[in-house]
Amino acid sequence: MKRNKFLLLAFAVAAMLTSCGGKQGGKMGDNEFAVRTIETQTANLQSSYPASIKGVQDVEIRPKISGFITKLCVREGQTVKRGQLLFVIDNVTYAAAVRQAKAAVNSAKAQLNTATLTYENSQKLFKNNVIGSYELQSAKNSYESAKAALAQAQANYVSAKQNLDFCYVTSPANGVVGDLPYKVGALVSSSNAEPLTTVSDINSMQVYFSMTEKDLLDMTKTAGGLHAAIKDYPPVKLQLADGTVYGHDGRVAAVSGVIDQSTGSVSIRADFPNPEHLLKSGGSGSIVVPHASSSAIVVPQEAVVQVQDRYFVYIVGKDNKVKYSAVTVNPNNDGKNYIIESGLKAGDKIVVKGVTTLKDGMQITPITEAQYQEKLKKTSEMGSHQNDLNKLKEDLTK
Repeated sequence: MKRNKFLLLAFAVAAMLTSCGGKQGGKMGDNEFAVRTIETQTANLQSSYPASIKGVQDVEIRPKISGFITKLCVREGQTVKRGQLLFVIDNVTYAAAVRQAKAAVNSAKAQLNTATLTYENSQKLFKNNVIGSYELQSAKNSYESAKAALAQAQANYVSAKQNLDFCYVTSPANGVVGDLPYKVGALVSSSNAEPLTTVSDINSMQVYFSMTEKDLLDMTKTAGGLHAAIKDYPPVKLQLADGTVYGHDGRVAAVSGVIDQSTGSVSIRADFPNPEHLLKSGGSGSIVVPHASSSAIVVPQEAVVQVQDRYFVYIVGKDNKVKYSAVTVNPNNDGKNYIIESGLKAGDKIVVKGVTTLKDGMQITPITEAQYQEKLKKTSEMGSHQNDLNKLKEDLTK
């Protein structure tokens, strides 16, 4: 009985081998390789640049006087208007200084009134030859001194009043409140390294990125000048830190006129609307600049061999021998294809499948990519038959 089972197994194996065939394509056991004839096509390219995000106006809020914070009137992330109260600093001492300065003004006014009466009376007496010029000049000097004392007292009063006003820290602009590192009871002064907070206008955002000097020159030459290049620059996109693309396009608004000698790059600013307040000042991302090419040479990445920072393809000659050839690849790609900048031209034929098994000068049998896929399908079917065979063998040996 077991003999009959093994005979059945032998017949099954023979049938499967007969139905599947004994050869595989490309790197599947023979010298048949999928070959593609190069054609130019339209390709949408893009360049990506690291970027930093800032509000149109980031205002650091710093105290102008020293004192303890007695009240916080806002919270982090709150939207505030210009002139809105943010902090209150202990004002007892400054209020007392205002009262003292006001009293000094009143005293100076009284002294000036007395000096004025004395000077006017001295003028009359001098006209009547009752007093001499010395007495008249003395009265005038006292009058001038009293006027100066009043002016000084009034200046001190204005200064004291201003210091009292500084106890009430208000927002200088519309925007959103940043971090609040100081809480109630903290002693603050104008010498603090860290500001009380930052108010950022985030209705629109300024995104800064850097472009190489070469890219800037190419852009300027193509457009016929820097201002024209900025005007004609295509809308740019912003890729956020989580990898998503921001929902509003931006426009390049300004280019720095100075090249950073340490990096060889130029700072560029793009403006983005921020109606949902999704962008935050201090954030980061990447500026994505689109480019369109109507005569690009696009090849699949699996057709390219990378050796360190160099790239190679196998070009098929008229005698069907392959030549290991260097190419220049555009650094921007979609993860599936490369855009070849040099090393290939329309009409060239390259191997696109199984390049890892090729050697320079090797002769191959070119087949189309459709034929290659058909061979893969047959190979997959043979693998499935092999699994069935293994299962049958297990069943027969039980």
